Amino acid sequence: MYCGGCLRDNALVAALRGLGHQVTMVPLYLPLTLDEDDQSAGTPVFFGGLNVYLEQKSMLFRAAPGWLHDFLSSPRLLKWAAGKAAKTRAADLGELTLSMLRGEVGNQARELENLVAWLRTLPRPDVICLSNALLVGMARRLKADLRVPVACALQGEDFFLDTLPKPHRAACWQTLAERATEVDLFIAPSRYFADLMQERLGLAAERVRVVHNGINLEGYAGEGRAARGERKGGAVVGFFARMCPEKGLDTLVEAYIRLRQRERATKSRLRVGGSCGPTDEAFVNSLRERLRETGLLDEVEFHPNPDRAGKLKLLHSLSVFSVPARYGEAFGLYILEALAAGVPVVQPRTAAFPELVEATGGGVLCAPDDPQALAEAIEELLLDPARARELGEAGRREVEKTFSAEVMARAMEEVLRQVAASRPARLVGNQS
Repeated sequence: MYCGGCLRDNALVAALRGLGHQVTMVPLYLPLTLDEDDQSAGTPVFFGGLNVYLEQKSMLFRAAPGWLHDFLSSPRLLKWAAGKAAKTRAADLGELTLSMLRGEVGNQARELENLVAWLRTLPRPDVICLSNALLVGMARRLKADLRVPVACALQGEDFFLDTLPKPHRAACWQTLAERATEVDLFIAPSRYFADLMQERLGLAAERVRVVHNGINLEGYAGEGRAARGERKGGAVVGFFARMCPEKGLDTLVEAYIRLRQRERATKSRLRVGGSCGPTDEAFVNSLRERLRETGLLDEVEFHPNPDRAGKLKLLHSLSVFSVPARYGEAFGLYILEALAAGVPVVQPRTAAFPELVEATGGGVLCAPDDPQALAEAIEELLLDPARARELGEAGRREVEKTFSAEVMARAMEEVLRQVAASRPARLVGNQS
């Protein structure tokens, strides 16, 4: 599926390379699914999902011959397997998550050894940056063998960990906190998430920095700046994220139903786009049935797994945008995407959303997990296209100024330079 973290990492690496840096992007578990040029092209997949799973389930497989291990790491085979049934639900992954956090003493120690051996064939890097905190089990071995400092991005790991089965939840948080002491610096995408993870992992304030996410702005300008809600066919409410309950798609559908039941907004349509994997299809079908019951199914379009051109076309067609996520979203890359297309956003007053809406000036806030409040906030903008246009334009200007991939890369460049400069002192104190 399309993963917001992968999209962000890919855009960051491309922008860092554009600034003249040599960056190696290493895919883990599965080949990346992206809507931009793959910055990991030519790099092997490590911790292949099939091997990781079988090593967790079978002691015998941990000693499997190399040829079988290599065969199961084939990108083509991994893509095929992921398309059949990709398990990403925390309820299924408690033991595996804990094992991965244990790094060199976990069941996937062989995968870590293979990664370290491959990295040692490359010129020694100045710094290694782990893409999320669920990978901190690697930090000890990476630092010991490569003699480089390790930074770690934070990307919304708390929700996944908090939904693990009870027997594993506390153990995973405890192991994560212990292993976090081996990371030189954590980099959060928002002040909200920096404060939250600082508290939950017991991190000193100076060990967490904030670098806001950014996006590649190519293709966002132009047609999307037209007046919203005034074009032929009426206003369009939009959603673009993973089609799952956690992102609040059902809340938006209920809000849209209420919106259409009110006499003042009978001409609006709803367009839903984003990632939709095998585990999401039953949920999406239930929403289709709900819309059919209310006679609105023909007024709603679903666009699963579009490419970049499809995403841009959808965003440019919208009058108002909302992804009413019901969990503590660490950032919300989709907000930048909507605003870059000049579309105002309506978001819950929770998690990182107030921070982003205030920073961009591109939207309004409403009560969380409340279809009626969401319907009313959307309706206010649909009935006032001049204000909607003003918010969308303000958000677009601020995203271009402050939230581009290049701005993100320059901020990350400064942070990683500081981490790299800490190599002598930090490495001496972190070996074990």
